[in-house]
Amino acid sequence: MKIKIVIFSIITIIIVLYFLFKNKEENQNIILNENENYNSNLLENIRYVAKDAKGNEYIINAEKGEIDLENSDVIFLENVKSFIKLKNSDEINIVSSFGKYNSSNYDTIFSKNVVINYLENQINAEYLDFSLNENRMTISRNVIFSNLENVLKADVIELDIKTKDTKIFMYEENKKVNIRNKKYPNGNN
Repeated sequence: MKIKIVIFSIITIIIVLYFLFKNKEENQNIILNENENYNSNLLENIRYVAKDAKGNEYIINAEKGEIDLENSDVIFLENVKSFIKLKNSDEINIVSSFGKYNSSNYDTIFSKNVVINYLENQINAEYLDFSLNENRMTISRNVIFSNLENVLKADVIELDIKTKDTKIFMYEENKKVNIRNKKYPNGNN
């Protein structure tokens, strides 16, 4: 008889604990949903980490953000720092004053004071449209690419992230991409 009472007590305690924890989780969800309805859509110290099916990792940090009321997958960011870790490649670091991040597909637009560092290369620009799904990075507006040897000025740099194929061009046909060697700035060898 004592064994049956002990077993019954243990089962009762387990059931009570299960429902207590289950109700606690449900209450937390309700509280979160209530906060979403009554709080503003402003966020601070934001960090998103995403990994795609190919093993690429995408980390984005921002000091401030605001969720788009029309599309909750989109967040507008301020003071952005991003790290892209492509599988079988080196890390790409990106900073910008502003950004627009889509959490459903990881597409990100970086704008104003954009600086991209990759290996010994640095690209400064005013606009960067990055898409992991399309394996594409389009850098535009006052683009200056520099490395240890060269400085290049162009309107647009398009990069296929997967193949590393790169297109560099100007919008107007009569303007040319400007390339200068740091060792020989006047073209003298």
